[in-house]
Amino acid sequence: MSGESVLAHSQEPPHLPTPGTLMVDTSGEGRVGEFRGTAGPYWYLRPVCGGTEWEAVPEDVRPATPAECLSARTARENARSRGEVV
Repeated sequence: MSGESVLAHSQEPPHLPTPGTLMVDTSGEGRVGEFRGTAGPYWYLRPVCGGTEWEAVPEDVRPATPAECLSARTARENARSRGEVV
């Protein structure tokens, strides 16, 4: 026996964020979205300024940095000030 744990080779599921938490999908353009929930193996993220949710692979998603949160919230407020429905 090598002393290695069987769990060391298994992949644990990522921790689920609280709905509404701002996350970054690193698989493409680095889009920032609000975590909405799960469906099967995917996480659903919603654009901060509104729009259609998209599926993301949990391994490709990370929490937004404070600067990314500020930028996303500023974009949402700017959209609201233009009269867009967010």
